[in-house]
Amino acid sequence: MKPKNPAVWFEIYVDDLKRAQEFYEEVLNLKLNELPTPKDVQGEMKMMAFPMEMNGEGASGTLVKMKGFDAGNNSTIVYFQSEDCAIEERRISSAGGKVFKSKQSLGEYGFMILAIDTEGNMFGVHSQK
Repeated sequence: MKPKNPAVWFEIYVDDLKRAQEFYEEVLNLKLNELPTPKDVQGEMKMMAFPMEMNGEGASGTLVKMKGFDAGNNSTIVYFQSEDCAIEERRISSAGGKVFKSKQSLGEYGFMILAIDTEGNMFGVHSQK
């Protein structure tokens, strides 16, 4: 069995969403589109999505403007794919990391957790269940 790339999602946190959108659209010669925010987190964040195929190959991602997450200094989060992100959440503390945000629903987009690794880097784990 050929190993798969486990990275499935990324978020680049920004202070000025319009400025960042214009920068990435120009540099990468592509168009970002607003990604609807799940009802549970509306008002807390706004996202502009890079072109993606939700079930396609490769990682997809967004620029994110969210209260409490400043740009720079670890403002990019890689999400790893999982069958159920609660499984990885249970392993984090024993491996020396910390759970930053326990499993939460993203509505139709599945579930996620956020954690901090042993080096202080934040990362996420995403699952559909």
